[in-house]
This record gives sequence, structure tokens and C-alpha cells, in this order.
Amino acid sequence: MTDYFEVHERDGAARAGELRLESPVTTPALVDDVLEDAGSLWSAEREVPEGDDSHLTVLPHRAFPGGTTDEVRESFAVDHPDVDYPSVAVVSSEDADDQGTDAYAVSDVQSITGHGAALVEAVVNVREAIPADTALYFSGVATPRNVAVLAYAGVDLFDATAAVVKGTEGRYLTTDEAYFLEDLEELPCSCPACQQPREEFTREDCAEHNRNALAAELGIVRRRIRDGRLRDYVEGQARHDQWLTAAVRELDSQWSYLEERTPILRDAQINAATEDTLRRVEIQRFADRVTTRYRNRFKNPLVLVPCSATKPYSESQSHGQFHDVIQWRAHLVSMTSPIGVVPQELETTYPAQHYDTVVTGRWSEDEKQFVSEVLRRYLERNDYPEIIAHVPDEGYRDIVSRVEEALDLDITYTVPEGGHPTDDESLSNLGTALDGELKYSKREREHNTVRAIADYLLGDGAGDDLFEDIQTTSRYPKIQVRDSEETQLATMVPQYGTLSFTLEGARRWVESDAPAKRVEIDGFVPHGSVLAPGVVDADDEIRVGDEVVVEGPSAFAIGRAEMFGREMCESSRGIACEIRHVEEK
Repeated sequence: MTDYFEVHERDGAARAGELRLESPVTTPALVDDVLEDAGSLWSAEREVPEGDDSHLTVLPHRAFPGGTTDEVRESFAVDHPDVDYPSVAVVSSEDADDQGTDAYAVSDVQSITGHGAALVEAVVNVREAIPADTALYFSGVATPRNVAVLAYAGVDLFDATAAVVKGTEGRYLTTDEAYFLEDLEELPCSCPACQQPREEFTREDCAEHNRNALAAELGIVRRRIRDGRLRDYVEGQARHDQWLTAAVRELDSQWSYLEERTPILRDAQINAATEDTLRRVEIQRFADRVTTRYRNRFKNPLVLVPCSATKPYSESQSHGQFHDVIQWRAHLVSMTSPIGVVPQELETTYPAQHYDTVVTGRWSEDEKQFVSEVLRRYLERNDYPEIIAHVPDEGYRDIVSRVEEALDLDITYTVPEGGHPTDDESLSNLGTALDGELKYSKREREHNTVRAIADYLLGDGAGDDLFEDIQTTSRYPKIQVRDSEETQLATMVPQYGTLSFTLEGARRWVESDAPAKRVEIDGFVPHGSVLAPGVVDADDEIRVGDEVVVEGPSAFAIGRAEMFGREMCESSRGIACEIRHVEEK
């Protein structure tokens, strides 16, 4: 059971947590800070009693065989009755297992650092083998240049050994380079160690600067984790070293590892500044769910349109012009990089309204391939009486043409060559293409929006299973869902494009054929939140941000997950889910 480490914030595999000592340490952090704490077992040299085959460390660089966690703690408590400390197991990345400790130090990090695939394999192997609420420690490898990527992969604790050693060797470290000290005419830093004249700057000062730079970089990493934007930073930072770029790309290929740990929604904007963004979990997950869960329920033609800088798209000037012409006679689907395709019902669903991209008017081949593949899969799943492409040349038409040829379709293009979708001629062509089409009603729009969101969040067919006989009130995007007897079932959350269930909606959910996401708790009535120790079991499919049904011998509740499912079961600290409505049995 973890007593001294608790995760507070999550950003994919990266976590901001707290190592509880006399002076708590916020992670990701330098373990040197722990060593300076006289109350830590890690700073005390002592004999460890003999015991089983587990391995506990007393100093970050010293491991002693033998001694179970409880034996070490009991022995230490005799001499230090007022001192709290964490326990640390030393494990190999190849055969790590649960030792029941608060943290795990990886013994073979030196051999894997510098090799992207080896690093990712090691981190994933260890993280999957140890409990979710334990800290992972990499000793002797962290530098200002690589520590952001290491934290992004899931490492929590570091030391300044590598940075300090490089400093004593005359290597001046920054977040993008390692300079020979003699090659620097001036010091590109304003930390305390760099305040003296260049000619008086010694190797000892260089070592101190390197440690300061590493600590400062970890401060940036912690801030980015709290903001949910570490990936944006890592995509740029990894470019400074080829093996770090390889590590990020290898990590993207570890789909199950990253997807399980990535929230389904967040406030943070995605900055699509590199083509690595196409491989992000949020992007791939959206594309996968749109092409495997979403089903078009309109009988009207499809109109493909370009995206807009304004989000959601319907609030943009260009899409306003499209709507003025279409007048609900067609189903609107936006094409965009890096998202793929966005049906109008999902325009507010994360991350469709939470991204920004570099606009150059030119599409890369990777972007074209990705969006064309998503569009192809979408059109294979959804039938339309007619397909109209109201898109400019600038890459869009090439993408549509590829899919048209691949699926042997007959697509109508309404934007003249060299024209723009908002030109008078283009809009006139669009209107002509829709002549004679009937409008669909506001009621149909809202009902289909609710059902599409349910499909996206819960699974293929969930919208029809849950909301076949509903009424909707309020105005889009603040739609309230009621049953035939006017009982409220759910509310659409415009900020994330999700559904927030009431207790009646939760009951309908668990009684339907739609896949339910359940959290089983002990015999108590939760108020405000459910802590991890109170969780008996949780569905593996639960992700942070998911709507969850919480049930136990004494209560039935609905809320939102703050941990992924397996983490709820493994953790001994932290909030598992926030409760919105609860009923005592």
C-alpha cells in the first residue's frame, strides 16, 4: 500500500504528484531535494534486515538485497519514531514486479538512455508492472534537454547526477544543447551560478548551473502537466535530439499504454504545430470513434466543407455563410487537419473545438494521407443519397478526389478551380446543388446531436439504445434531454461536447444495452467525491473524464471519473471520481 506518494494531476502518462516527507516534494522532481530532507530514509545509511528476495534502496545509488517493506519500516521506526519516509524498490526494466513500495528505481537506465525504442519499452514495462499510484525513479540520466520527454513517458523522480558530472567535465547544459565551457564567450543564463563574470566562472559553477537548469526545466514540466499541455511542449523539445524524437514517436506507437492514461476531455487547447500531432492519442481516438461509433441519422445529402479558425465551426463567419445557403437541407461535415472529419453533431466534442493549427495554405503528404483515410472510413460506414464537396483546391480537393477514386463514388464539386468556398459563384453552385432538398427540423437536429454524442462517448448504437424516445428543451448547444414524461435524463455540456446524466438518466443507462461504465464502491454514501480506497472494482474501459455510474450496498450515484479504471482499483490514495448526484439505498 502506498503511503507516501499521491498523484494529483495527470497529463497522459505524465503525472504531477506529491512525495510526502517532512517537507513534501512535488513531482516530477529531483530526488536530491529528498536527500536534503534529514527525515527521509533515503538519506540515512543503515543496515537492512535480511528477509525475502525484494530489494529496497536506502540511498538513491545504493541498493541492499533482502528486507521486506514492513521489516525495513519497523526497524527504522525503532530508531526514528517521529520520522516519515518512503520505501523504494530497485527493479530491472525487464522483470519488474510489485514490491509493495512507494517508489521504484530502475537499475538499468544507463543502458537504455540514448535509444528511443529501448527507453519506451523500459518505461512501459515497469509502469505496467507496478501499481499506478507509485513513483518511478530514473537515476543518473536526467539533463535539461531530456527530462521533459522522460516525464512525458511516465517518470516521476530524477537526480542531478548526470547534469553535475557533465558540469565538472566542463559541459554547460541548456534545454537544447550541451556546450563546451571554453567555447562560450558569454553565459546564456541568469541563474545565481551564472551571475559572476565569465572569466571567473569555474567548472564547479558550471555544475551548479546545470543543476539549476535541470530544476528550472522540471518546473516548466510540472506547470505544463497542470495545464494539460505537456505534449505541445514535448513535440518541440524532442526536436533538439534525434533519440528524443524517436522516443516520442515510439511512445505514440504504445497505443494501449498512452490511451488508457489520456483523458477523454480537458480544457487545454491542442497546438497542432508539428506532424507528430497527428499521432496524439486525442487525435487518433477522435478519428477512431468517428469512424467506428458515429452513424449518420439524416436522410439528406452530405456537404463536405473546410474547417474554420473559429471554434466551434458553426460560430465562424464562413460556416455562417454555408448555413445561410444550406438551410438545413444537407448534413454538414467539416474536413480538417489534424482532426480528420467532424460531423456537425460533434463540433463541440473534445478535441474538435479545442485545437489550433498552423495555416499555410499547403497540406503535407502526411496530413493528406491521414485525413483521406479518415474520410474514406467515414464514407464506408455512412450512406448518403448524394455527396457534395464544397472545398477549395488547397489540399482539400486532392483528399476528396483520392477517396472518390478509392470508393468509386460520384462527388459533386461546387467550388470552381482557383475559387474560394465563400465566393458568390461557389455559394451559388452550392445552393443549386441542393435545389429540391427538404429541410430537416430543429427537433431532428437536436435529437441526432444527443444520440451522436452518446455513440461517441459510450459506444456504437448507444444513442438509439438510450435516447430513442426523448424530448429536448433549451437551445443548442445547451440541450436538455427528457423522457416522454418530462423527467430530465441528461444535459449537453457545451464546453466539452459531452453528456451529463441525472440519476434517472443513469438508471436508464444501466438498464439499456448501451455499455455502462461502472464503479463499485464499499458500503458508504459518497458526497462530493469517491476516494480510491473506497473503490471495490471499476471497469477497465473507464478513462479520466468519462461519465461513470457509481454503485454500492448503500448508494447509487452518477459522476465523472478522475482516474482511469485500473488506476481506481490499484490506488490507495487520491480521488477516483467526482459525484454529481447520489441516492441512498
